[in-house]
Amino acid sequence: MSKPAHNTLAAERRKARHYGMQALYQWLMADASLSVIEAEFRADYDFSHVDLEYFQALLHGVPAHVDELEARLEPLLDRKLDDLDPIERTLLRMGAFELEHRLDVPYKVVINEEVALAKKFGATDS
Repeated sequence: MSKPAHNTLAAERRKARHYGMQALYQWLMADASLSVIEAEFRADYDFSHVDLEYFQALLHGVPAHVDELEARLEPLLDRKLDDLDPIERTLLRMGAFELEHRLDVPYKVVINEEVALAKKFGATDS
């Protein structure tokens, strides 16, 4: 893959993660239907430079595997997932999903992207 194409894919995936985190946060807080959330996001946001497949994989994959992801995360935390800030919980679930189910993405990329989202949306000490 050429550098410009690689950079474009990286930017599109970054935007997909950004929207994915927001959509999964909405799912967590409002317990709304995933199809309704997806339709709202696609109507309200510009997806022309977003990896739509990746956004959909996150939006539908995390809820489909949430019990498995939480079972893996819980022993690694010093408190229950329910006691975490909802943004932090969403980011941990999303990162765990990518590490477990998106083996095409290097783990360093997943970690860097989740940290960047935590800095942008999370609490000061996220």
